[in-house]
Amino acid sequence: MTIDLDGRSALADAIVIASGRSARHVAAIAEHLARHLKEWGYGTRPMSGAATGDWALVDAGDIIVHVFRPEVRDYYDLEGMWSIDETAKEKVQASAKASGRAAAR
Repeated sequence: MTIDLDGRSALADAIVIASGRSARHVAAIAEHLARHLKEWGYGTRPMSGAATGDWALVDAGDIIVHVFRPEVRDYYDLEGMWSIDETAKEKVQASAKASGRAAAR
């Protein structure tokens, strides 16, 4: 899955979220991507998490790639966190304000 961050983050233009079948597969995907980025002229890219294989991150510059084991991907739910649309965000903010008023009474 690709999430466009245009206008939402100065950190990157997009996030790519992928899954591997096992810890070994997650690490292999991340290492393979980092190796190809170097071969394609992007230099050595920062990578973290490949040693444990639950969640690996490859910083490809303007694109950040997250590779998860399926259950870890479900737990962190980056798709849900970054895909909140403005209407849903407004509802959450309105609910929080209403809760604050109720607590103040």
